[in-house]
Amino acid sequence: MTGLLVGAVFGAVFVVVNAQSPLNTLTAGLLRVAACLAAASVLAMWFLAVRWERSAGAAQPTATSTGAARPGTPGMYGRGYLIILVAEVVLLYGGLQVLAAWDRPVQANVAWIALVVGVHFIALAPVWKDWMIAVPGTILSLLGVAGLVMVSTGALDWVPFVSGVLSGVVLLVGCVTFGWRITAATRVQAAPTA
Repeated sequence: MTGLLVGAVFGAVFVVVNAQSPLNTLTAGLLRVAACLAAASVLAMWFLAVRWERSAGAAQPTATSTGAARPGTPGMYGRGYLIILVAEVVLLYGGLQVLAAWDRPVQANVAWIALVVGVHFIALAPVWKDWMIAVPGTILSLLGVAGLVMVSTGALDWVPFVSGVLSGVVLLVGCVTFGWRITAATRVQAAPTA
């Protein structure tokens, strides 16, 4: 749930920062409110899951039913994770510097960020043995590429919506969906057996 909470916060930030013109003010405002509510719902699910786990006193398994590494286990935040995290930071910072040196419009930055974040999810899938995270990773990568292409077209003003808002929506939908599933499973495990 902690990973989902981090993803939901980043998703909300993507939407809040990038919901701007050419969207009308009402649409941008509604998107921002919806994004914050979605992130808040993941936070609420996080608290519920923690409470139910503690009340049940159940030890957390080291793997999910799909065999994926669980948060807090060595496979989750080991060397592979750290390598991907360092590569992501280097690519983010280095790519933004290159875009600035090439005098690319500032809208290209959000497209680059979406691309790198998407690729980082794809790279984490085999490390975490959880191929489901490759799905939002692929979508974010495609939205990032689309935005980078749009930077050179007449659709420049729409890059923050395509690469920013839509990427945030993808993250939020994924986090809320998986958060709901995890919370429901945790509640069932925490329920007293008859």
